[in-house]
Amino acid sequence: MGKSLSNSAPRGIVLAVALLVLAFLSYFSIRNALAVYDLGLQSRQGYERATKLEPGDFRNWHLLGRYWQYNLEEPDTSRAIRAYAVALSLNPRSADAWLDLGTAQELAGNVSAARDAFLHAKRSYPLSAEASWRYANFLLRQGELDAAFREMRQTAEAEPQRGAEVLSRALRAQPNIDLVIDRVLPPVADAYLGALADQIAERQTANGLKIWNRLAALHPRLALSHSYALVDALARQSQVAEAQRVWEQAVNFAGFADLFLLPGSILWDGGFESGVNGAGFAWNFPDWMRGVQGSFDTREKHSGNRSFRLLFNGKYNLNLSGPCHSVPVQPSTAYKFSAWVRTLSISTEEGVRFQLHSLNTADPSTVYTADVHGSRPWTRVELPWSSGKDVRLMQVCVVRLPSREADNKIKGMAWIDDVALVPVTAEPPKP
Repeated sequence: MGKSLSNSAPRGIVLAVALLVLAFLSYFSIRNALAVYDLGLQSRQGYERATKLEPGDFRNWHLLGRYWQYNLEEPDTSRAIRAYAVALSLNPRSADAWLDLGTAQELAGNVSAARDAFLHAKRSYPLSAEASWRYANFLLRQGELDAAFREMRQTAEAEPQRGAEVLSRALRAQPNIDLVIDRVLPPVADAYLGALADQIAERQTANGLKIWNRLAALHPRLALSHSYALVDALARQSQVAEAQRVWEQAVNFAGFADLFLLPGSILWDGGFESGVNGAGFAWNFPDWMRGVQGSFDTREKHSGNRSFRLLFNGKYNLNLSGPCHSVPVQPSTAYKFSAWVRTLSISTEEGVRFQLHSLNTADPSTVYTADVHGSRPWTRVELPWSSGKDVRLMQVCVVRLPSREADNKIKGMAWIDDVALVPVTAEPPKP
């Protein structure tokens, strides 16, 4: 019996110690859970309880400081600064806390302390785009443009997608676009693309063109869609030659330099080979109306890999306009338009034809080719066309005019391929 008692004593001690450890861990687990709950309330009372429950967690103090700094109902910059100070005493390498402290110190009028806090943030996280950005804005507010621009460039180098934000902010301080691009944008395609899109959205087409020129000098690989907004903006402003240059560069950057084009034609992708549509100097397909469907057809084509097909369901007397294609042209120049059309069982006397229309001119002119209806094999349609003295842009559209006959609801199919617009003076290519 004595031996049994001696064995049970150590087991009792172990059990008691285990219970104490469990109670200790449970106590701190409960405190931590309560602190997390209080933080989730996102209220002053919640943040303050969290700092009391877990005073050694710098995040609780940081969040309390942010509450006092950014809360609109009861902001208190002094309390925010004190809370940030505690947070940084617990974790002096928190770049975010240093940044918030810098903002609070500047708001309190302590410029020297603010500068020191921003520099601490940069030392804590040298590659942080946000640290460079917030310090840059502080420097701008102090009128230190050169230093601010250096920080802005570091921002865009760390995160090129912030190029738009960087350029826009810099232009407010210095409107010289060439100087600003040199100073704040690194020669990186993503930085230029964001800045380009932003400037075009702000209707700053001249700035956009300068950004594009910098981008083009990099000879990047780009989706053609990156050029759409700039090309369209230039065309709307009658800067057709610049729009054409940008388009031709973009075509090369997008990998379409080897796209088959009809000899001598200035109409891009007349064979519908690229699949590109919707903007720029490419086909623009309409929102299809009831009674007709448009699609590419790889089985029936005049040349190349596919054609464009129109399917009419026989229920409507359609007035169809599209797809359309804008084409840059030279003023006072003669051209020959041509296209190939195939039809199958087009049921009305009004089939498919082409409309040629001058754009951006005070005296626009419109002409039509003959239509193709019924069932016809691949048939070439052509028409001479001359630009006016001030015409630099024209449009080619596939159209179907409404029929005047009793049986006027169009049914059947038509295929379009190899659309071309060739200057009459152009020499035929050598074999």
